[in-house]
Amino acid sequence: MTSRDGWSWTKSGGLKQGVPSIGVIQPATIISSTEVFYDVIIVGAGYTGLTAARDASVSGLKVLLLEARDRIGGRSWSSNINGYSFEMGGTWVSWEQPHVWREISRYQMRNDLENSFDFSRGVNHFQLNAAHGTTFMSHEEEDALLVSGLHKFVNVDGAMGRKIIPFPHDTFHNPEARQHDNLSAQDRLNQIAATLSPNERAALEGFMVLCSGSTMSKMSFLEFLHWWALCGYNYQGCIERLITYKFKGGQSSFAIRFFQEALATGNLSYAFNTPIQAIQDKKNMVEATSKSGRKFQAARLISTIPLNVLNTIAFDPPLDPVRKAAADIGHVNQCIKVHAEVTDKDMRSWTGVTYPRNQLFYAIGDGTTPAGNTHIVAFGGDHFHFHPEENVDTTLQTFQNLAPGKLNIQRLVFHNWSKDEFAKGAWFFSPPNLLSTSLDALRERHGNILLASSDWAVGWRSFIDGAIEEGTRAALTVKNELAKSAPQRANL
Repeated sequence: MTSRDGWSWTKSGGLKQGVPSIGVIQPATIISSTEVFYDVIIVGAGYTGLTAARDASVSGLKVLLLEARDRIGGRSWSSNINGYSFEMGGTWVSWEQPHVWREISRYQMRNDLENSFDFSRGVNHFQLNAAHGTTFMSHEEEDALLVSGLHKFVNVDGAMGRKIIPFPHDTFHNPEARQHDNLSAQDRLNQIAATLSPNERAALEGFMVLCSGSTMSKMSFLEFLHWWALCGYNYQGCIERLITYKFKGGQSSFAIRFFQEALATGNLSYAFNTPIQAIQDKKNMVEATSKSGRKFQAARLISTIPLNVLNTIAFDPPLDPVRKAAADIGHVNQCIKVHAEVTDKDMRSWTGVTYPRNQLFYAIGDGTTPAGNTHIVAFGGDHFHFHPEENVDTTLQTFQNLAPGKLNIQRLVFHNWSKDEFAKGAWFFSPPNLLSTSLDALRERHGNILLASSDWAVGWRSFIDGAIEEGTRAALTVKNELAKSAPQRANL
């Protein structure tokens, strides 16, 4: 099946919108009437919604899953082209992410992971293109450079962050940590700038902007410290947990397991291509209204709508002022992720940073396609307002600017998250002061409406693990509440 989402380009076929994915669901709906009253409506079929739908369905609840897209996965989905997976959004997982690993074990997919990196042959180097010039170094030298820069960056307490964030899942309730949310990454960089070599600074900035999908001045310093703590307070932990292990069959091969298990219970109904425009809590039930005017009713509703889209939904009663203000501010990540298939096999062991002068600034050799070509994945932020589908020649040139020599690019594959109306950005990354003032409010229920999203998970926030954490929380809450009210509901 081919999704409406995503773009691909080849020399012979040109630019085309829509890419194939096993996450596309057909038939698009299995409901014929809106007169059914459900135990719970779940809005959104990303990992939060899929987890909630699976858990609620397995527990015996009557579930309706509503999704605006034609596919599952939300901000984490993959396209399979000629037998090879290209990750369009969230990609990497780790056994150090507890909710993810529980689900990988549940679906017996422990042997379905592979390593993004292969430094066994080829050019086997890191290329740093900075304003002061280009430097080639080994990957060991690359690691040493980033370790040196990161240690200076994070060491605000003399213990690499361990003192101020002893419990990464409770970051914002610690006053010693909370004060650092007043700082942007740029503020922190300015504090240590005199201690950094030009190469340290360029590599550090490239890594920071990769994490946030934004600029140094827009990203919260404390949110990066939270990532750092989750990664074991060290650079190697960051690499292993953030950008190393991915599914051989792509994220959609994982997400589909949640959906299939829920469907097999017989308790799940669903409707894709059904964007929601209004959600009303009527005290004894919740009603969701689609953009086409269809109305769906249930005892509870779980909204998994991400922060940057939350203020497009008309909630009745309205969201509280703190949550509304947070949604108006939004998160800062406008990352553009572009895949290229190139004929140069030696580029499989290449990594590179070109910052700040290129629209794509961070890239790695990420695989070998069935044709024997090298797959390179590159990332760009919002500082250039780069939209790769607008000018393919410009996009091709940005890849040429990243790497040595002339790349023979056979294919481009990407999803423009900035222009995605149901995401309005890539994975969550906070600006300064947002989470220290709003995290608790974002996690509060809204009457019979539960708002659940990786965007306000307490652990691996913005990651697939955080999405599963939130879906688990919401489904269990609904299950327990409806179990207590079952006699009353039976008399309705």
